[in-house]
Amino acid sequence: MAEDTQNADVQSAETKAEGMAALGALADEAPVEAAPQAPAEPKIDNLGRSYATGRRKDAAARVWVKRGTGQMTINGKNVAEYFARPVLQMILAQPFEATERLGEFDVIATVRGGGLSGQAGAVRHGISRALTLFEPGLRPALKSGGFLTRDSRVVERKKYGKAKARRSFQFSKR
Repeated sequence: MAEDTQNADVQSAETKAEGMAALGALADEAPVEAAPQAPAEPKIDNLGRSYATGRRKDAAARVWVKRGTGQMTINGKNVAEYFARPVLQMILAQPFEATERLGEFDVIATVRGGGLSGQAGAVRHGISRALTLFEPGLRPALKSGGFLTRDSRVVERKKYGKAKARRSFQFSKR
């Protein structure tokens, strides 16, 4: 009986060694590589602009980006006039800072819906998407910064029997 267990141990050791050898042979082979992708073509219209749509909360922005001196026009107004708070102006500059292209592009945007904060987020999303269409090489920097992801958080709807979306009416014992 002791010999049977020894033989079984020897056989299992041999099969393990054969399996490891097979794995080693697989490792020696060249790994299968994906075909190299050609760089994406820029999408620029005949006026030298790239167009993209950006969204945030209830706001939607149509954004055109072209080479220029860094001027931003939102709904026909200067960016400092439309977005008076410095925080909102900083939000719009983030894609250019991440790609080190500050002052190289002119931005023309029309934005509707939502409030100022949502509109600033929508314009930033549109600028980021338009930059990737203008210069596809900028995509990794914008993607790692999270500028290409549409922030899907929206206001929750009010439910019946509630004061707000989740707030209950005040309870009175008497």
